[in-house]
Amino acid sequence: MFGTSFYNETTRRYVAVFGTLFNDIRITRKDNSNTSIQTMTVPVNYGPMQKFLARLEQDPDLTAPQITLPRMAFEITGMSYDGERNLTPMNRYTKAIGTNDSSFNTRYTPAPYNITFQLNIMTKFQEDGTKIVDQILPYFKPDFTPTVKLLDDMDIYLDIPIVLDNVSMEDTYEGNFEQRRSLIWTLNFTLKGYYFGPAVEKKVIKFAKANFYTSLTANTQEEYVTVQPGLTANGMPTQDITQTVAYANINFDDDWDYITQIEDYTA
Repeated sequence: MFGTSFYNETTRRYVAVFGTLFNDIRITRKDNSNTSIQTMTVPVNYGPMQKFLARLEQDPDLTAPQITLPRMAFEITGMSYDGERNLTPMNRYTKAIGTNDSSFNTRYTPAPYNITFQLNIMTKFQEDGTKIVDQILPYFKPDFTPTVKLLDDMDIYLDIPIVLDNVSMEDTYEGNFEQRRSLIWTLNFTLKGYYFGPAVEKKVIKFAKANFYTSLTANTQEEYVTVQPGLTANGMPTQDITQTVAYANINFDDDWDYITQIEDYTA
């Protein structure tokens, strides 16, 4: 698209981050004497809730191994541009290409998008649902902000707020006592993410020269200004042209200073 093919795996990372928040929730069931009789980890899958409900309706056998309750499922329900978080498009992220000190990768400011997620918690018992919800709600006030590595090649880490918008509960029980009951807790979230464009390779400018003319008609250069990085042999930044190593030997990530010189062509 637009003449450039690229894939940053951004949406995939957001799905992985969101699912990881809920992949280690456990519940414990106790008997009347408050003795623990069962502890289980609640499985979480990516997919629409309707598929799991259809599976329950097609096989109401409570001992079927294909699906068990409690269970969690989540999916992306929409995306929208967030103009309030938009920054100037001229800002750039840069990173040197390996050990090459003559070029670097650059990416412009990412586009801010809100991604809505829906998390569904399906349980057979009311108490199982409240045990799961009780382990989620305290972390969202109303947002939880993990730090996500969005780009591997440039080591870009950004804080991505995940906002809990609302919580609702539904009892899908209908019919006689032989039918399976499903309690469904629905939690809607908004992930405030970013999408980067393709990386563009740029050359590192290590030496700049500007010519000055005193006449608008005569093509005569009177003087010029040069600017280059300055670094001593022991790694200290310098503004003295006599103390610096050659600018070609100064790397992209060195702690260098600027050396500015004004020269007269007639000198």
